[in-house]
Amino acid sequence: MKIALPFDGKLLFLTRTVRLFAYGFLSVVLLLYLAEAGLTEFQIGLLLSLTLIGDTAVSLWITTQADRLGRRRMLLLGAGLMAFAGIVFAFTSDFTLLLIAAVIGVISPSGHEIGPFLSIEQAAFSQLIPGPRRTQVFAWYHLVGSLAAAAGAMAGGLLAQSMQMAGWNAFASYQAVVLGYAALGLVLGLSFLRLSPAVEVAGQIAPGSSAPSLFGLHRSRRIVFKLSGLFSLDSFAGGVVIQSILAYWFHLLYGVEPAALGGMFFGANVLSGFSALAAGWLAQRFGLINTMVFTHIPSNVLLILVPLMPSFPLALAALLARACISQMDVPTRQSYTMAVVDPDERSAAAGVTGVARTLGAALAPVFAGPLLASPALMGVPFFLAGGLKIAYDLLLCRSFRRLEPKK
Repeated sequence: MKIALPFDGKLLFLTRTVRLFAYGFLSVVLLLYLAEAGLTEFQIGLLLSLTLIGDTAVSLWITTQADRLGRRRMLLLGAGLMAFAGIVFAFTSDFTLLLIAAVIGVISPSGHEIGPFLSIEQAAFSQLIPGPRRTQVFAWYHLVGSLAAAAGAMAGGLLAQSMQMAGWNAFASYQAVVLGYAALGLVLGLSFLRLSPAVEVAGQIAPGSSAPSLFGLHRSRRIVFKLSGLFSLDSFAGGVVIQSILAYWFHLLYGVEPAALGGMFFGANVLSGFSALAAGWLAQRFGLINTMVFTHIPSNVLLILVPLMPSFPLALAALLARACISQMDVPTRQSYTMAVVDPDERSAAAGVTGVARTLGAALAPVFAGPLLASPALMGVPFFLAGGLKIAYDLLLCRSFRRLEPKK
């Protein structure tokens, strides 16, 4: 990587690695664990939705307060809530207690970024890294996270499978993975303690801007709210087929065991992570919006094809082919959001758009859960997700293709 990062930048790459490893580690077995704990498909879907809704509320408060109360302090709070949720999930199967932990804590059922961390880290990077280098840094940042999530998925699946082969029952093996998630939340908190004051907001208000309004936004609030609505649609579509649901789908339909599921998503995350590196090159030549849209549409066509494949190898091939291009929009989306708002709005903009994505994803699992319970409807989540994502791409292109990023 030909980018010189300050110490805080390197540390943020480390925290991203720890966090995404934990998310991947948990995601492969989370639904299997909840099913072994005796929850029904409807309860699981409801729990996942409330998990994401709780993360939305927590993230909205933390990210909009981060510049005022301190970014490091808010990141530490998020890490504590992540450890808390893991501990409660590991030691109880009571649905009410799980709901409380899901709403208050930070749990990632998707294997992807969730909670307040990404928004605050994006704002910190935008302060540490000049604009022209930002997309490239975000691409590497995404790659590191994808590799960490891939390694976590592999490790979680292998741990559960190894424990079962050693004589542990399925519930105990999955419980060990959940405890590991809680421990990684504590490691994340210790890492955030090393951040310096350089990551805190510079306190500069753009010339001519008015006093901050709702959620800390002023001149860019219409742009941010419009982006948030579109990102929410995209995230709702993605939430229908989050990694935990995909793992459960392959397990139900093809009998794929946890270790093999971990290997599958290791490969998918590695491919998607490396694909993000091309985003910076494409964005320089074709623009951020064009890169976001015209790499995303083919990936969603491949998503629709997954349940139409007549065998497991072909379904897996379609999934992996999609992974090769599905995440090119991520660093470009992050860079575009940071570039179309004023510097003093970046934490708020990242937080509001991030919360919108989480809220969209939160509503999806409650629809996906009952569909998975019916053999005749198990392919519907893929069709729904792919179709809505294509609609998002077309709306994004229509709405923002003429809005150039600020220099």
